[in-house]
Order: sequence, then C-alpha cells, then structure tokens
Amino acid sequence: MKSLCKESNKSLQPEIYIADLAAYNAGYLHGKWIDATLEVDDIQDEIKEILKNSPVGKEAEEFAIHSYSAFWEAELGEYADLAMVVETARFINEHGRLGAKLISYCDGELERARESIENNYCGEYESVSDFAEQITEETTQIPESLKLYINYEKMAKDLEQSGDIFTIEMSFDEVHVFWSLR
Repeated sequence: MKSLCKESNKSLQPEIYIADLAAYNAGYLHGKWIDATLEVDDIQDEIKEILKNSPVGKEAEEFAIHSYSAFWEAELGEYADLAMVVETARFINEHGRLGAKLISYCDGELERARESIENNYCGEYESVSDFAEQITEETTQIPESLKLYINYEKMAKDLEQSGDIFTIEMSFDEVHVFWSLR
C-alpha cells in the first residue's frame, strides 16, 4: 500500500485524502488527494468520480476522509462535514499555521477562532513581555526616572494568569498575542 503521507516538499495547500470505503474494506487503497479549499459541490463531484471508478464496482457508495495535509493542529474527523472542512481549510489558507493553532486553541470552534483573529489579535512579538512593554508605553506616560524599575516580565505573567490575554507560540521568539474572549 502506498503511504498517505504527503511529501514535505509539496505545497502547503490544505488537502484531504478521500478514500473509497468499499474498496478499503475489500483491501484496496482507492482514493485521491483533493484541494480542501474548493467549493463543496466541486469536492462532492470529485468524490463521485472516486466512487464511480472504484475497483469493487457499483458497491462503492461511502467515503471517508482518511488523511489531511496542511491542517496542522486543526483536528477534523474522518466523517467531518464537507462544508466545515472547506471553511476550516480556507481559514488556514488565509492565516497559515497560526490559523490552525488558533482553531486548536479554540477547541475546534472555527467561529471563535475567526472572532479572535478579527477582533482580538494584538500582533506578533518576540515575547509576551515585549507586548507588555509596548502596551504600557503606548498607554502610559512613564517618567524616565522610573523606566528601569518596571518589570515587564511580571506584567506579562499577570496578563496571562489573569486571563486578560492568551498567546499562541509559533517558535522560540514568535508569540502571537490575543485579548481574551469573554
């Protein structure tokens, strides 16, 4: 059987692998990778073609999504609603890995992720303390004589622990900050 894993040098376009369940249950790997950002009707047409060309003949009526590519942390089931798959793929296509991590952070709730990125996104920082420093300096007139006494690391910790913000860490020095949804 050929591996369902996508090669690492392939495009980062969100894709789904649609498997013919009748063929799968008969011991065949019959399916196709499909661009998950297509219209739902176009994906359904692709699925009909897969089932029509099944190695087990007319018995093929059911399908499942057996693999995902470029969905990263966003989890979808093998029987996920195609409209939700398309919406998720388009969100990830627009926002990249951050979008996938945000969906995961929001427990798979795409609307919460969308609201967070559209209304609560503060930006990308090297650290949360950099965010605390920027927001403090933008909103408060700090006398020069006191600047060295401000502990931005503690402020950042307080912001996170109080639930005022949440963060998505992409790498060692790439943190995305969001005001919390309340």
